[in-house]
Amino acid sequence: MTRTTFQLILIKPTHYDDDGYPITWLRSHIPSNTLAALYGLGEDCRQRQVLGPDVDIILKPYDETNTRVRADRIMADVRQAGGKALICLVGVQTNQFPRAVDLARQFIAGGFPVAMGGFHAAGCLSMLPVIPPEIQAAMDMGVSIYAGEAEEGRLDEVLLDAWNGTLKPLYNYMDDLPGIDAAPTPRLPPAALARNEGRKSSFDLGRGCPFQCSFCTIINVQGRKSRFRTPDDLEAIVRENYKQGITSFFITDDNMARNKHWEDFFDRLIELRENEGINVSLIIQVDTQCHRIPNFIHKARWAGVYRVFIGLENVNPDNLLAAKKRQNKITEYRKMLQAWHTSGASTWAGYILGFPGDTRESILRDMEIIKKELPLDILELFMLTPLPGSEDHQTLWKQGVWMDPDLNKYDLHHRVVHHPKMSDAEYEQTYRDAWRTYYTPEHIETVAKRHGSIPGRNPAEPAQFMTMFKIMFEAEGVHPLEGGVVRMKYRRDRRYGMPIEPIGVFHWKLAVETVRKLKIYGRLAWQGWRIGQRVRHDPRRHEYTDLALQPVMDDDMDKLSLFAETAGGGAAVNKRRNEDLARAKIAAKQNQQRLAAAE
Repeated sequence: MTRTTFQLILIKPTHYDDDGYPITWLRSHIPSNTLAALYGLGEDCRQRQVLGPDVDIILKPYDETNTRVRADRIMADVRQAGGKALICLVGVQTNQFPRAVDLARQFIAGGFPVAMGGFHAAGCLSMLPVIPPEIQAAMDMGVSIYAGEAEEGRLDEVLLDAWNGTLKPLYNYMDDLPGIDAAPTPRLPPAALARNEGRKSSFDLGRGCPFQCSFCTIINVQGRKSRFRTPDDLEAIVRENYKQGITSFFITDDNMARNKHWEDFFDRLIELRENEGINVSLIIQVDTQCHRIPNFIHKARWAGVYRVFIGLENVNPDNLLAAKKRQNKITEYRKMLQAWHTSGASTWAGYILGFPGDTRESILRDMEIIKKELPLDILELFMLTPLPGSEDHQTLWKQGVWMDPDLNKYDLHHRVVHHPKMSDAEYEQTYRDAWRTYYTPEHIETVAKRHGSIPGRNPAEPAQFMTMFKIMFEAEGVHPLEGGVVRMKYRRDRRYGMPIEPIGVFHWKLAVETVRKLKIYGRLAWQGWRIGQRVRHDPRRHEYTDLALQPVMDDDMDKLSLFAETAGGGAAVNKRRNEDLARAKIAAKQNQQRLAAAE
């Protein structure tokens, strides 16, 4: 039998910096879940021989956050090997769309079929009545747009169409989201995982979210009806990666606490730990009500959770209500954060600036309140951004409100709309000042002291991470979540339409930039190390306490600035007290009924 090959090239694109160069690192911090999921699906297609018994499917994954993507070399390798190929640009978010189109342009010019999927295409097609011009332009160029998820044999269809030369301009599965239980295991080969800092990998255990946050795209892309993997799926994922030496994972579920199988998942991981010595380290995302779920935090820590991302979003109830973030109760923030702090987990919280009621004064005031009254470690600051696929974007689009046409800026780090109370310059400066206000040397030391007050905790760790965040913002000019280890920049990879700089000019600028960055790296790294060591060797560190660590008391709501000075704080306190009173009355009535029945 004559055999031939079909190469499935999976590329997770990055996005451009302000100078038009792809943001690529020697090692990236956050692994791509989409890339792992599609590689697993592709491997399943290979094993099932979906293109026939005489066709060998070869998978090649590229994460551009840690790998330079050379379209010319990829095409040359495919031609040398013979056979056919499909270039898949996967997990393309809005800010990555321009870079994805630029890569697609090169492959199409070389005669290769290209398919593109991700949150931008799926979000636009799910929320807008027409195909946006940038997506239509990509389709007119020859890019096949894929909207939706690829489980339940849907990748098979695309591969067969590519093999037969009949790729459709559009694959729209947004009205029929697949189940993910018993789906192929998300995985990546060792060479790809080695490019992640700390050799991490990622996977999801659930998709979809029941909440209605107006700024969120997940509810409109993955749906409001949650879908879940099974504990057996989880064990298979862990074992598959464990064979490759991977024991650290980022579980990408938007809210692990709302996964109805959370306890079964944690129990399975605990069994693997206790019975087989398979210890894993986990990063999860949770909501602000997770501490109210009995045993959730305890079992999370036992299962290996060491870091939690929390959708704090804001400390102003009026802002939360405006964004339909009704599930967040500021009256619960201190209890929730203290519970995680006591457990030993590190807390990282997302925080959004730029709500309609915000002012420069209110934002900077809230930063001080958070620093003083909440035992939080890392604060991730974002600009309120109408991401395509969100209700916010849909509303502004229908109203014809100006939104920046450069999709590369939709990274939550650049302003893309006008603020009703602040000028563009004031809004942008306030965002930068908010970062500097939270990440002061004094506050880094405070967070280190809070960790150092607990026996067995290493206070140098939070100081290190907070310093890393500060370095990314100050030296690299990117959001820390886009950061990595050693920035790589290539002269010829500049954004389409921008001039390629002469060799001498490019390398001179790069040298000057590198010197400037090294000075910032050295100064801040030395500062952070000194803070960590100072707290670590303080003989009285276990005696440290402050307002954020003090037990939550009933009269806190009358004393703390969190409730007295934030917009809507007083109303939130009154609502909480009315709810407590109502619950107390119900409990008293039930007690009376039980006493009467006993008599």
